[in-house]
Amino acid sequence: MNSPNKKYNNSSFQKVFKGQIAFLYFFLFLITLTSCQKKEEINITPDDFHNVVDKLTEVMVHDIFSPPVASRIYNYPNIAAYEVISQGNKAYKTLSGQLHGLKPIPKIDTTKAINFKVAALVAYIEVGKELVFSEDRIEVYRDSLYNSWSSSNLNSFNDSKAYGLQVAAHIKDWLALDNYAQTRTMPKFSVNTEDPARWQPTPPDYMDGIEPHWREIRPFIIDSSAQFTPSKHPDFSLEKESQFYKELIETYEVGVKIKEEGEASEKLEIAQFWDCNPYVSTHKGHLMFATKKITPGAHWIGICKIASKKANSDFDKTVYAYTKTSIAIADAFISCWDEKYRSNLIRPETLINQHIDENWEPVLQTPPFPEYTSGHSVVSGAASIVLTDIFGDNFEFNDNTEVQYGLPIRSFMSFNKAAEEAAISRLYGGIHYRAAIDLGLDQGRELGKFVVQKLQMAN
Repeated sequence: MNSPNKKYNNSSFQKVFKGQIAFLYFFLFLITLTSCQKKEEINITPDDFHNVVDKLTEVMVHDIFSPPVASRIYNYPNIAAYEVISQGNKAYKTLSGQLHGLKPIPKIDTTKAINFKVAALVAYIEVGKELVFSEDRIEVYRDSLYNSWSSSNLNSFNDSKAYGLQVAAHIKDWLALDNYAQTRTMPKFSVNTEDPARWQPTPPDYMDGIEPHWREIRPFIIDSSAQFTPSKHPDFSLEKESQFYKELIETYEVGVKIKEEGEASEKLEIAQFWDCNPYVSTHKGHLMFATKKITPGAHWIGICKIASKKANSDFDKTVYAYTKTSIAIADAFISCWDEKYRSNLIRPETLINQHIDENWEPVLQTPPFPEYTSGHSVVSGAASIVLTDIFGDNFEFNDNTEVQYGLPIRSFMSFNKAAEEAAISRLYGGIHYRAAIDLGLDQGRELGKFVVQKLQMAN
């Protein structure tokens, strides 16, 4: 016998059942939506890498590092990032076994959802943070990136971060053995005041010679710090017919001419554009204040950025370009500083004030280390060769690297032309003799060619 409530009971059951089905569909929709969100790829562009390099530059300017030390700070983070992308892109070869002392980085766990670009950025940031003083400035920037990446795909971010940190730890172990720590405890440079040819501290601060033991830093690709020892500079002489004295007078007269022309002088503009002195002190009465700027290596890292963006390089090629350029710059400083403290040559400002014009001042502030060879010349020569190898000859670009310091954009027909202008700027600035510029440029170019020939990075 049918229950009188059967119709009612069936209807109620159907309503409940339909409600449960609707809830189940909604629940499945939420799971699907959440799953899709978790699988969303973290979007990384070449600009993300440019931005982390810019952040490291900003912190280095704030902390004030000498040009050789700054080149080291750029190099290791770039190598860390490059080693990560070489694991994910078969077009690029590992640097392990090529750079002195570098062993293979940890192997990839193929069961993990590793985003190689994220891992490369993590490795760069963590190594860079290790090398500066203001770690907190890097950490704030890092945390903002981590928050963004983790909100896109938490699982992939965690796996990528873990691998990036592994690589960073590996690179930090390697860099700890490059003799940098040991050079921090070596004695200061001893000034020889009895020999008139030897370097003496220069105005306005008469600072000690910086990094006199930089030749002891483990090189990256060159065989030794002395591998590219340049030809000897003209013998020191104050005889008016000597080559050395002629170069001294040239520096003096160029400086006088620029001062006479004033702001209308293009040579003044060139000198200021390539000054790249990380610490310029200004004295007014009893007051002293400092102007902080990028180093010469940082200027060429900036040119690498300009070229990469103009060439529309993808993320991996961008990392490759920075890394190859920074290796050349770092070894160029090791090579140049080896010669500086071997030849130990006196600066033009000292001799001009002693023997020609006691009131003469160079256009630029003389940096605190010996004269020969010109660091700008060596580094510019090396960087220009490597950048030409990456992006091609006659690569035209507008250099806006110094705009942030109130200087106008300068345009160049090639990296080599930019290097030549960077080199000659040191004569215009009144801080080098001709030989240091010309032979320094040769020294850097030969080193750059060696880097290109020996370093196997791209297939």
